[in-house]
Amino acid sequence: MMESLESFLRDIGPVYAALLATVFTWLVTALGASMVFFFKDLNRAWQDIMLGFTGGVMLAASFWSLLAPAIEYSEQLYPGMSWMPAAVGFLGGSLFIFGLDKLAPHLHINFEESEKEGVKTTWHRTTLLILAITIHNIPEGLAVGVLFGAAANGAEGVTLTAAITLAFGIGLQNFPEGFAVAMPLRRLNISRFKSFWYGQMSAIVEPVAGVIGALAVVYIEPALPFALAFAAGAMIYVVVEEVIPETQRDKNTDVAVLGLIVGFVVMMVLDVGLG
Repeated sequence: MMESLESFLRDIGPVYAALLATVFTWLVTALGASMVFFFKDLNRAWQDIMLGFTGGVMLAASFWSLLAPAIEYSEQLYPGMSWMPAAVGFLGGSLFIFGLDKLAPHLHINFEESEKEGVKTTWHRTTLLILAITIHNIPEGLAVGVLFGAAANGAEGVTLTAAITLAFGIGLQNFPEGFAVAMPLRRLNISRFKSFWYGQMSAIVEPVAGVIGALAVVYIEPALPFALAFAAGAMIYVVVEEVIPETQRDKNTDVAVLGLIVGFVVMMVLDVGLG
């Protein structure tokens, strides 16, 4: 089955493949958000565990799916300086999300309204929560798109299987993430349908970022290792600045860390075993 999927994605080209893969991750987010129709509330401990799992998947993907191939491919393009594209790209991705974090008004899931970040605004708490998760999802879509573009360019250490595996891993963590986004909205007395709608819409940015990432590396091959590291830096910044702090604000810190470790191991096994 994997061979048939690879053949199909290879035939349609990297940009369309990236689009389909990120539409898949978006739909999994929607599936997770749809759980708001079946549950009245989400225990805070489970919410922290799911967010921890999300962080673990993103951490593992950042290294095995993005940074390691960036360094390996750089040995061909930049002999003697294979560290440079990874370092520059990683810093660039981190600073990109840092800039969005400072400019875009948003509010993290478990934070009080007085702790909202970005430029001052009178926007409603719901809007700020959705914007926070939207920023979170940009590097995920970008990572999937860049990896499909890298596979199409025949980058050393990157295969179409690895790109499919990353998309599957991102989708896997998007399910609990979608639930973890929709349920706090429901607790704000928003209707079930609106909670689901806003929850799934937070991931609509993933297909956009995925297509941009694929286009960038397909048409500008020397930028490929920079783009891989850029996506890694963006994801690490999100994990450290947003995901981990959100899981450490209640009494569930230990189980949240275990969730992160499980997510890390699951993504590592997927990437090393399949990619």
